[in-house]
Amino acid sequence: MNFLPAFYIKHLKTQLKRAEFLIFFMLVTILQDHRWVRLEELANQFPQKILFESRRKKLQRFLDNPHLTVAQIWWPLFSYWLQNNFESDEVLYIAIDRTQWQSVNLIFVSLIYQNRALPIYFECLPKLGSTNGAKQIAVLSQVLTLLNNYTKVILGDREFCSVDLASWLRSQPQTYFCLRLKKNEYVEVSPSSWIQLQDLGVKPGVSIYLKGVKLTKSKGFAQANIVGKWQRKYRGYLAEEPWFILTNLTELKLALLAYKKRFGIEEMFRDYKKGGYNLEGTQVTGQRLISLIILITLAYNSTLISGEKIKRKGVVKYVGRVKEKKRIERRHSNFYIGIHGYAWVEKLKLFQEHTIQLMSLSPHKRRYYQRGRRAERLIQATLQT
Repeated sequence: MNFLPAFYIKHLKTQLKRAEFLIFFMLVTILQDHRWVRLEELANQFPQKILFESRRKKLQRFLDNPHLTVAQIWWPLFSYWLQNNFESDEVLYIAIDRTQWQSVNLIFVSLIYQNRALPIYFECLPKLGSTNGAKQIAVLSQVLTLLNNYTKVILGDREFCSVDLASWLRSQPQTYFCLRLKKNEYVEVSPSSWIQLQDLGVKPGVSIYLKGVKLTKSKGFAQANIVGKWQRKYRGYLAEEPWFILTNLTELKLALLAYKKRFGIEEMFRDYKKGGYNLEGTQVTGQRLISLIILITLAYNSTLISGEKIKRKGVVKYVGRVKEKKRIERRHSNFYIGIHGYAWVEKLKLFQEHTIQLMSLSPHKRRYYQRGRRAERLIQATLQT
């Protein structure tokens, strides 16, 4: 089954040689089927009639392809998708974050979309540990250039709260930011009177908004807006500490709603790792790792597109449990619906003869099977457009 959208296929054929495109297509399909990215596992599943070691080396050479870059492969596809899903006057929420395991350290910039995040840019960092303001600016500058026609809100946790980054973001057109501050940062509450954020007296259930204050004693960041919020106790859970957010948004509510969206990138990391493609299980690094993440990103975006279409067609109940009446949050994401919808129709195809025999044993349920066949066709249609 052709899992990739038609506009993916068209673009990839213009960027890759025939053999490269076929390998790319097969690897994305294998990722969707098995969701495991260790090179040995990919070689085990790779459908070519050659020795295992030959398959492994073939995939290594493919992943070393210098043409497999974010700018060349992914950005044109992302731009096309963005134009078809967002109006030019819509606000884009962009999260920057970093993840690391073993000797791998990656920085991601992602678009928040439907409680998830879609990678825009990612890069392997040369060493473990946090990034500095200069590196963060270098990474974000590439993304802001790509999104120069949109109004953007940049979201970052405490690693991304440097004065240098905030000053640079404030100078960018159509750009806002919400960056979480460390609680030991100093703020000037009156001339020459400094106090740490943690001593402002924010308690559970309390919010504050400081407008036009000066932040930090050393470099100093004048005319800063700071939002403080400590989530009240809910269902027995109390947050350990409050949020302190540096922002150039002019309203407390807007800043809090914006920063909450940042957690979409945490969900994306979960989908990329143990909750989906098991990225941490790979042992490749450098260019091979970037190539692998590009493959995952295309598979991930295809899954989100499919899951969204399945929901619109009203056949989610054939894929997973639906939302209960008293449940606040939806039970399953578009990623879950897309990946399991694909798995279901693939198994129906694999066991087609057995399924027909099984249905023939229960003729009184024929009308339900007919509805199921319709759902199968609708889900297949989401995977072929």
